[in-house]
Amino acid sequence: MKNRVQLIGHVGQEPEIKNLESGKVANFTIATNENYTNAKGEKVEQTEWHRVSAWGKTAEIVEKLIVKGAHVALEGKLTHRSYDDKEGNKRFITEVVANELVLLSK
Repeated sequence: MKNRVQLIGHVGQEPEIKNLESGKVANFTIATNENYTNAKGEKVEQTEWHRVSAWGKTAEIVEKLIVKGAHVALEGKLTHRSYDDKEGNKRFITEVVANELVLLSK
């Protein structure tokens, strides 16, 4: 088995670009929608938000092409990490580290 994620959705915010010693990183979110009919027969649209990061050349593509509202397809891997916030509380983050990105529309 392989850790592989594929998503198609709309970018929720302008990407945040950072230049680090290890290279460039781009962080943004995308929304995916799922439509289904619930037990009462009502049509429901459920939106899920996904945190995405991209590094190196992929981050450069994000910086040049991706804007809020863009329709994108991406592939990457699911990662989990944690950090301590300013108050000393442990915070956990799940995100997709994108290694391929296709702009479907703006």
